[in-house]
Amino acid sequence: LSALPVVRASELESDDGSKPWLIERLWSIQAVGFVSGPPKSFKTWTVLEMAVSVASGTPCFGTFPVHRSGPVLLYAAEDPMTALRLRLESLARNHGLGLDQVDIRVIRADSLRLDRSGDREKLAATIDLHRPALLILDPLVRLHSLDENQAGPMAELLGHIRALQRSSGTAIAIVHHNRKQGAH
Repeated sequence: LSALPVVRASELESDDGSKPWLIERLWSIQAVGFVSGPPKSFKTWTVLEMAVSVASGTPCFGTFPVHRSGPVLLYAAEDPMTALRLRLESLARNHGLGLDQVDIRVIRADSLRLDRSGDREKLAATIDLHRPALLILDPLVRLHSLDENQAGPMAELLGHIRALQRSSGTAIAIVHHNRKQGAH
């Protein structure tokens, strides 16, 4: 049996002095996290605003500075492409930009199931090709066919997403719908 790798805390890599924020006080450069809430609580609008801000280097919500701008890779499983474009055009205009000035790249696959090895490999290759500063996956429920009430399989899926972030250096935002009111 071999031991786990261990280093002294003083031997850990040190920060190069740059800010840890992708979007100050909202999203760190190495975050894997959720934008979560009940239905119709502007989750998708929120992540699209984050996308426009990171892709353009302009403040998010007009308030929160972006410290690392770059391409944004977006998988929007529930919106028709025409509706997605209208939303992004509207947000870009609010930033004083045209959509052609905002480097958001949309994954157009009909399905992306991160509980399948083939889709995992395709997503990793896509991230490697585009090198996004931010990956947005909207929503979690469309990214797998697992029972979200089973901790083991969901932990494995989320562990894969964290490993993807570590290997790519890309911040990842996942939209998650809370249960509807009255659900048990």
